[in-house]
Amino acid sequence: MKKKDPKYFCAALIATFFILPLAVSLLVLGVTPVSAADKPIIIKFAHGDPPDPIKGSAHGDAVTFKHLVEAASGGRIKVEVYPACQLGSEREMLEGVKMGTIEITNVSEGAVPGFFQEILLLGTPYLFESAPLAWKVLDGPFGKDLMEEMRKKTGIRCLTITENGFRNFTNRIRPIKKPEDLKGMKIRTMENPAHMEMVRALGADPTPIAWGELYTALQQKVVDGQENPVSLILVSKFYEVQKYLTLDGHLYSIDFTFINDGFFQKLPKDLRRIVVDAARISGITHRGIQQYTSAIGVDELKQKGMEIYVPTPAEIDAFAKATQPRVIEWVKQKVPQKWIDYLFKEIKKARAELYGKD
Repeated sequence: MKKKDPKYFCAALIATFFILPLAVSLLVLGVTPVSAADKPIIIKFAHGDPPDPIKGSAHGDAVTFKHLVEAASGGRIKVEVYPACQLGSEREMLEGVKMGTIEITNVSEGAVPGFFQEILLLGTPYLFESAPLAWKVLDGPFGKDLMEEMRKKTGIRCLTITENGFRNFTNRIRPIKKPEDLKGMKIRTMENPAHMEMVRALGADPTPIAWGELYTALQQKVVDGQENPVSLILVSKFYEVQKYLTLDGHLYSIDFTFINDGFFQKLPKDLRRIVVDAARISGITHRGIQQYTSAIGVDELKQKGMEIYVPTPAEIDAFAKATQPRVIEWVKQKVPQKWIDYLFKEIKKARAELYGKD
């Protein structure tokens, strides 16, 4: 490991300026260390990323959460981190949280519709043109109200909304510059029906494949392409089996940190506060790691031999017109109209606050 490696320098900065000071400050609040006779409360935190805090932003999130909570609780809580789908697929991990066999999980939005259909709305393509816009909407009233609705319906509480980043198309056949370029291709998607509908609208064949099987499927040409954020394309070495990358950012891919609400409500009030505060801070760490790895990832993918195309605003508009209306019409069959109206109202409001009125 080289000391000058920017990835580890970034990790050191996060630890120095965010994690350690917060842990110290929370301890100063007067949390009493657990006695030898008391058994700590165990929190199992499961996620699907590799056990590397830089290559796997969910792991960086989980490790940050673990250290903050254990320090602030004085040992009253012990957090066990289970990375790389050790406790099952994303759907199985979320099912575990619902049942109470797993206390906390971090999963992508692809696993959520089977428990809470309203989340399909966030699979509408080209909703957000930037991460700050997405953050403003998802951290604001809309995101809070949507997650409260999920808690009421499922018993699953959202501690924080994090991110996988903007998803982009890769393939082995040809550059993708316009919607017609995808016609006839087999494109791997998550098991999110809204994502699949978007791919169909582009004339391609959506093919759900489990994350752990995707590299082999690309290598064996079971599918022609896939869509993921730059950070995951790089970490998963898809550049070895994919030639072309189009930075169209068709979906802002969301991760959620969920906790069993019954477990949460039974925690003493001071421990609930520690869990909530730590999750929000570790969620910011999650976003920061993802943004960092995606930012440096474009140049790295070029160096690995991928041909990268950045669409013009007019070309992005063509993709949006080809997909968004069809997906929204499909979503209307699954999601109450009030949530659709609420989301687009909040996007318009957030866009004006960030960038000024049109």
